[in-house]
Amino acid sequence: MLISIIVAMDEKGGIGIGDRLPWHLPDDLKYFKNTTMGHHLIMGRRTFESLAQPLPGRVNIVLTRDPAYTAVGDVLVAHSLGKALAQAQRRGEREAFIGGGAAIYRQSLPLAHRLYVTLVHAQTEADVFFPQINPNNWIEQRSSHHPADRNHPFPFTTKLLRREA
Repeated sequence: MLISIIVAMDEKGGIGIGDRLPWHLPDDLKYFKNTTMGHHLIMGRRTFESLAQPLPGRVNIVLTRDPAYTAVGDVLVAHSLGKALAQAQRRGEREAFIGGGAAIYRQSLPLAHRLYVTLVHAQTEADVFFPQINPNNWIEQRSSHHPADRNHPFPFTTKLLRREA
């Protein structure tokens, strides 16, 4: 099973502020949806609780250390990253996605085969950051630039990176 990280970050690695994204980029949200649709999406409890509801069309797996935690709806709960990945693999997943937050990204980065990165070409106010990526470990497979426009206050580039063999 492939382990993939999907993240949007600014030029300083900022990924969030106050349990929300520092920007609203509709086309990046569509990219996230299209990329993760039909897959298992693993995220931390705070990231999950920042959503209005479980993300439809995906198996949402929430990571928490709280043994009494229960999530509403069609959501799986795991108490470690290893257990979450094992759940996805047992259910036949071929590419599991890690969707944050920062602590989950730090744990999963050494295990990841692919990085789906949206680089927001700005320096926003952020209080949560993605861990440093060693560029020597990754090969860019593809990228696509999106200019700023009336619906997108910042330009951004989506990149697919594959771990160097």
